[in-house]
Amino acid sequence: MNFPVDELPNIEFKINEPLSKYTFTKTGGNADVLAFPKTRDELVKIVDTARVNDVHITIIGNASNLIIKDGGIRGIVIILPNFHKITVSDTKVTAEAGATIINTTIAAQKAGLTGIEFAAGIPGSVGGAVFMNAGAYGGEIKDVFESAEVLLPDGHITTINHEQMDFSYRHSIVQDNGGIVISATFALKRGKKEVIQEEMDRLNELRRSKQPLEYPSCGSVFKRPKGHFTGPLIIKAGLQGKIVGGAQVSMKHAGFIVNIKHATATDYMNLIHLIQKTVKEKFDVELHTEVRIIGEDEK
Repeated sequence: MNFPVDELPNIEFKINEPLSKYTFTKTGGNADVLAFPKTRDELVKIVDTARVNDVHITIIGNASNLIIKDGGIRGIVIILPNFHKITVSDTKVTAEAGATIINTTIAAQKAGLTGIEFAAGIPGSVGGAVFMNAGAYGGEIKDVFESAEVLLPDGHITTINHEQMDFSYRHSIVQDNGGIVISATFALKRGKKEVIQEEMDRLNELRRSKQPLEYPSCGSVFKRPKGHFTGPLIIKAGLQGKIVGGAQVSMKHAGFIVNIKHATATDYMNLIHLIQKTVKEKFDVELHTEVRIIGEDEK
């Protein structure tokens, strides 16, 4: 791998870094190089340097709906925890890509802005939420999204509006064009702070009661198949509680796979494949993963 770290001395890099330290599942192999840019200029320099040296770039957000395979990721991985600024202007909230969606909803509530309460418990970053068109409890990012600043693979920063973002279920254009979300602006409406907080509290309590937040997991594993609900399908297939290695189909919510005992990404993948195979055989329903799966198999 020929990424010249020495040519960018002011940028924080970690070499051969275990990505299990950053994923919500606590699994995943090593990154050849992991970069933590602090500014847009640093981010652009990393992208330009990678392009010149023909080094593959992978961007990861808060790694909450992500499985990184045990073989890790070749090339350079970029993570943006330093991009966390959130600003409010009139009825719009603009958040940098590394800010959490949770903190973005808190900022909106404090400003008396409503519309994004559905995301109050989503653990991802703003960049990841836009990338995936994240959603919960009947709402999706596309419902409040206005525009995003995106760094394209050629090093050019552009603004992408709602129509150009081509949102669909767990999809946006940045999944196709290789862009990196730098920030996003959400268009909200004025509301009463106490009413907004009550709705956020209600949804967070619902999440706590329904989801296995006490264990490491990658969130909801599968997309909802048309005409079905994933959790009940898995239960009817007799797989709730099923364990492969250290990974288990959650006893609290069968749509989640939890790390109960030093699971590997391979354990996760094997359990996912078992669920898909069994549900297809029993009900002729194909389950497609919602969780993003990246990286290489362990050799």
